[in-house]
Amino acid sequence: MAALDESVVLVDGPWTHRTLSANGQRFHVAETGSGPLVLLLHGFPEFWWSWRHQLVVLAEAGFRAVAPDLRGYGASDKPPRGYDGFTLSSDVAGMVRALGEERAVIVGHDWGGFLAWCTAALHPSVVSRLVVVAMPHPLRLRAALLTDVWGQLAASRHVLAFQRPWIPERQLVRDDAAYVGRLLHGWSGTASWPDAETERRCRDAMRIPGVAHSALEYYRWLVRSLPRPDGLRLAARMKTPVRAATLQLHGALDRCLLPRSAMGSDRHVAAAYTWRLLEGVGHFPHEEDPATFETELLRWLHDDHG
Repeated sequence: MAALDESVVLVDGPWTHRTLSANGQRFHVAETGSGPLVLLLHGFPEFWWSWRHQLVVLAEAGFRAVAPDLRGYGASDKPPRGYDGFTLSSDVAGMVRALGEERAVIVGHDWGGFLAWCTAALHPSVVSRLVVVAMPHPLRLRAALLTDVWGQLAASRHVLAFQRPWIPERQLVRDDAAYVGRLLHGWSGTASWPDAETERRCRDAMRIPGVAHSALEYYRWLVRSLPRPDGLRLAARMKTPVRAATLQLHGALDRCLLPRSAMGSDRHVAAAYTWRLLEGVGHFPHEEDPATFETELLRWLHDDHG
């Protein structure tokens, strides 16, 4: 089946699509509302549209909500390199500045959560508050992958399979990107999600030329950097405590990144920290049960954390 062009991610809605230049790359974003900036970072295997519910709710609550396609995804640039924690967090910091702000609330899911943690440690001046969804702190994740063999490592077998050259790229796009649908269903904790539209849009977005390879490069860097100087350097830098108030949300039924892997991330936060385990949802709580997710998020955003 033929590849699709970037226009498939330019979904109409109560938001504006535009392009930013940040960290030497071009990033597509969907934006709505006015007020304090909330930057919403998606995960794998999705794109900016995963935050469609929150874009609307945050705008109604008095925030400026912006959801970008991360490097390598959607209608953003897909360079051959730059999928390491240092470069990706610089992308995020650059987007905040390109949006004309000095600081933002950074909200990240899955890989977006990994970037949120990294940005808070490496670029603390741009992070006013931090919200991490379905992603342990990178040092907790590193430890879980190395020590929890029958738990997190087993749950991450797709990560190991993604280390092979070229074969995973073909797997992601083969049969109209059917594997993307299987991942969404397999990681969900609810029978009603993903709905047909969500699965269709995510499968289409993966078929944009370059996206499958770019998405896999995140995982390849994560594993291959573990013993390398760049990975060790990031691990050392991630020991810097997060000094922004932090909300961590995790689905109790998450089979991709286990709740026990995420618990304990508070040891890396030297500010107000809130943990919420959301019952009845899996790896995509902001889409599986957006109402509960948004209640937790807005309550926390409106609280005074000092």
